[in-house]
Amino acid sequence: MIIQNSTSDPLSDVLALSGLRAACSVRLLAGGTWALRFRPIELKFNVVRRGECWLRMPDMPARQLRAGDCFVVSRTPFILASAPDVEAVDAAHVFSHAGASATFGVGEEVELLGGSVSLVGPGAAELLDVLPSALIIHAQAAGASSFGWLLDELDREWQSGQAGAHAMCNDLLRLIFVHALRYHITTADAAALAWLGGLRDPAIAGVLRAIHGAPHRPWRLADMADIACMSRSSFAALFKQRVGQAPVEYATRWRMQVAASRLRNGFESVATVAAALGYLSDAAFGVAFRRVHGTSPGQYRREGMASTVESSQ
Repeated sequence: MIIQNSTSDPLSDVLALSGLRAACSVRLLAGGTWALRFRPIELKFNVVRRGECWLRMPDMPARQLRAGDCFVVSRTPFILASAPDVEAVDAAHVFSHAGASATFGVGEEVELLGGSVSLVGPGAAELLDVLPSALIIHAQAAGASSFGWLLDELDREWQSGQAGAHAMCNDLLRLIFVHALRYHITTADAAALAWLGGLRDPAIAGVLRAIHGAPHRPWRLADMADIACMSRSSFAALFKQRVGQAPVEYATRWRMQVAASRLRNGFESVATVAAALGYLSDAAFGVAFRRVHGTSPGQYRREGMASTVESSQ
């Protein structure tokens, strides 16, 4: 049997470089009058399994959540409460005594299940920068049940103690994040999606797939316009409108994201990565890399190797 490589998927490509890591999985039971303040490092997923509560965030009206509702918060402090005006207590203090499962207030009218992840790879900023501070998926929306099911599985694996549980949790959190991104892509206003908005336009999506499938290619505007079956001027304008960057700029940035990922691993020399990505000289590669990442390829590689050694100690 011959297995052919599938067509390049830009979202999957960026996810592969994002360095998704599981941080924690928690359950909260609450009742009576209560409010807890959370400070997510990067991304926090939650689903209301039972009861009702309020989500409060800066610069956003309080939102009531009901059983089955899911939400993702990106790098923004938030409060979960029994009412919009209850004084909040720091959730870290409550969970520091309770561990992965905490009870707060009087009774257990409300049950929430949540998971947190961090993104540490070169592609992290490409995803974090396009996410809203809060993404809410209501129970009646298509996909909410899948979101809740994934969080249930995450909770079971986290507490199971079985062989491979940590790997399973990482994979489940990855699925949850992809599920949330898909929902965001299909429901958000195109202007708020940045480069993700290009995936909703067939012509632009085809060009993005081509760029991601051949990062070593020195993409020219004419090449990309031909793929989109458009004139260069019309294509350039549409690409900039949908993606928020000029076509050649996007192609170069993606090329350098791939370069950063390969250098971060520390297994390849700068010259090897430069040649693999189509550069005829290390100097030209260095100029392009510094323009995107603000440092030289060699320094970036050394920092990545040092970080790997520290994390293994």
